[in-house]
Amino acid sequence: MNTGFKPKHQRLVLLLVAVAAMIGATLLAIYALRDQASYFYVPADIAANPPETGQAIRLGGMVETGSLATQADGVTIEFIVHDGEARVPVTFTGIRPALFVEGSGVVADGRMNADGVFVADNLLAKHDENYMPRELEGMTSDQIREEVQETVE
Repeated sequence: MNTGFKPKHQRLVLLLVAVAAMIGATLLAIYALRDQASYFYVPADIAANPPETGQAIRLGGMVETGSLATQADGVTIEFIVHDGEARVPVTFTGIRPALFVEGSGVVADGRMNADGVFVADNLLAKHDENYMPRELEGMTSDQIREEVQETVE
């Protein structure tokens, strides 16, 4: 079967079709994920250029000491996230992570409401590199090694 193209031209056409298919797949993936994208903000970013009300964003910073308050329903908490430059009030309804405490780092997924309050759907507590499980607190390093060795055996 003779297509009328030289082998050199056939490879070129095949290459162009492959590039067009890759571009099409990339555009399709971007279109499919457009509502799943979540931009990361720190309080200074929100103060300088606030996101649109209702836009899904991720807020990161430190929980301000003395700002954590639990509402009467027992599952809603309010606190302030700061980054040293700005502060953002946050409200969250749900079960908070065990490591979530004042003065610790937090990453919250959610949206800004019309009042300028960040309404979190999910909280991720961050800990420092010196994290110690509650079960091991107060133990010496030798006792910790023994405890770990017992769980491995």
